Amino acid sequence: QVQLVESGGGLVQAGDSLRLSCAASGRTFSRDVVGWFRQASGKEREFVAAIHERDTRTSYAEAVKGRFTISINSAQMTVYLQMDSLKPEDTAVYYCAARSGWLLKSRMDEYDYWGQGTQVTVSS
Repeated sequence: QVQLVESGGGLVQAGDSLRLSCAASGRTFSRDVVGWFRQASGKEREFVAAIHERDTRTSYAEAVKGRFTISINSAQMTVYLQMDSLKPEDTAVYYCAARSGWLLKSRMDEYDYWGQGTQVTVSS
């Protein structure tokens, strides 16, 4: 089993920055890849970014490229999502998820473990 706990959400203004954290514990081979997803009210959950724990390869959704940065502190088993130049359309519940394997995936059904989510609200 893998446990994921997100933190760092909050209410900010457009243009501000926020850093989300995802603390992971449990079987190491089940969390090779950690991804961030988000779900806005009334919309489907969508991929934001992913990182591979061993070689730190990253992948981003087009909507966040250049503004968001995913990183990992392997010693602390924590994955971060640094969000800069936030926009109102970034408002959503942000979830981290984990899967085993080598490939960075962007579909929800390709991840086995999920956190409870943290709310990010960006006001205009």
